[in-house]
Amino acid sequence: MTLTPARTMPGVLELLPPEQIAFQDMLDSIRGNFQRFGFLPIETPAIEFSDILLTKQGGETERQVYFVQSTGALEQGGQPELALRFDLTVPLARYVAEHEHDLNFPFRRYQMQRVYRGERAQRGRFREFYQCDIDVIGKDSLSVRYDAEMPAVIHSVFRDLRIGPFQIQLNNRKLMRGYFESLGVAADRQMLVLREVDKLDKRGADAVRATLTGAQFGLSDAAAARIMAFVEVRSASHADALARLDALEAGNELFEQGRAELKEVLELIRAFGVPESHYALNLSIARGLDYYTGTVYETHLLEHPQIGSICSGGRYDSLAGHYTKSHLPGVGISIGATRLFWQLREAGLLGAAISTVQVLVTMMD
Repeated sequence: MTLTPARTMPGVLELLPPEQIAFQDMLDSIRGNFQRFGFLPIETPAIEFSDILLTKQGGETERQVYFVQSTGALEQGGQPELALRFDLTVPLARYVAEHEHDLNFPFRRYQMQRVYRGERAQRGRFREFYQCDIDVIGKDSLSVRYDAEMPAVIHSVFRDLRIGPFQIQLNNRKLMRGYFESLGVAADRQMLVLREVDKLDKRGADAVRATLTGAQFGLSDAAAARIMAFVEVRSASHADALARLDALEAGNELFEQGRAELKEVLELIRAFGVPESHYALNLSIARGLDYYTGTVYETHLLEHPQIGSICSGGRYDSLAGHYTKSHLPGVGISIGATRLFWQLREAGLLGAAISTVQVLVTMMD
């Protein structure tokens, strides 16, 4: 008999018991903080209808979707009508639209489940991984207060994980899009520009500037220079963040709305008790998903910048609009727990547990 080699596909994380215990401890700590802030648990199926997932709202991740077909459908040559979820936010929008009349709003949910993406095989990137999400969904409207609550939860989670100093960086897409409009960037190109400036810390200023003035974007040198000056704004303290927002030139209505929201969120974050060393303004933060419309967040470990963002999210005002006529705005954050655990382990910030067993009773005879 020929043996089939025992192996796993690239892009999955399979742990031995001591590391699995450490990973479970991390998940338990995250879950405990979500519950402490009054979020309720839900689960959604790993498999959704393809037309639910592919609503042209997920941006670049929609090109990484795994389709699902039964053997019978394959034999018939049918088109795949099912797919594995690539995040937890789009299924949440479907969930809220489907159960709208059975939920109390604002609906506060947390969800900790696996998601699937066709990532290119490389070290530290996963095709199957846990996401830990919280979202608040409103009916007709949702106060910006909830935008400020998200950093309070982030602070609580990573304080308890004890993985070193971290900082939550904030921006607002209204501020960015209003600024791009004032420079004459066409509406259909604004999302491309957003995604490009979001790569500033990874690619560097020269590379981003060259892309903005290249054939794909076609921006003038003057427009690119103004965009680069804008997105390089960072703050060093709470007062500095407010001062830098005030120092920005007057803009159009969308720009001013974004500026007002950011200032209110900053003041409320301080009111939530988050130390000002743990949050800052970063006007290059945009996030790659199309559905974000307002506040956006990224969280970084200050002593390990090579790890990148360990928690991100933002405000979305029309995600559920594909499934219901009701207006259900929301705001949320997501922790990629599998990738975070792998990165923390590689950086030597997490140790493996010994055992979950506390007492062993032996039988000598």
